[in-house]
Amino acid sequence: MTLSANATHGPNEQVFVPDASTVKHYRNALGAFTTGVTVVTVRTPDGPIGMTVNSFTSVSLDPPLVLWSPAKSSSRHGAFTAADHFAIHVLSVEQDRLSARFTRCGLGFDDLHWLENLEGVPVIPGTLARFECKLSSMHDAGDHTLILGRVLRAAHREGDPLCFSRGTFGRFQGH
Repeated sequence: MTLSANATHGPNEQVFVPDASTVKHYRNALGAFTTGVTVVTVRTPDGPIGMTVNSFTSVSLDPPLVLWSPAKSSSRHGAFTAADHFAIHVLSVEQDRLSARFTRCGLGFDDLHWLENLEGVPVIPGTLARFECKLSSMHDAGDHTLILGRVLRAAHREGDPLCFSRGTFGRFQGH
């Protein structure tokens, strides 16, 4: 059997071709994949900046590599693609307010306790996990840039991760 585009093939399933006319459907389909929530930080000549990101993934254990992808439309894109070092902070379920600080209209580092690592990158203590990275490579990926980092140091603590799915934050409910 051959599946056709723009049809229904199962209960409440709609098949479509991702294009300009189906952007909302495509975003909804992507939103069905639950992710963790991270804040990526770098040092700029004007001070520390951060960005809330859910496009984070592990790539390799040996060598230790991780990947994230900022949108080219972000006003902070240039600062992140210019950085030789960055830190990725995995947030815990109680840190949803921290994630809001690093969105488009958030407070950022204003009145936030943070430290500098050996490379001068701002790090936020107390997150669920942290990966301090050196830029390994960058790749063009449509409206995003893929940033691959070699992990120089990592930290973690016990706790539940902050999850993002279908436009809302929440927690994973285990058995």
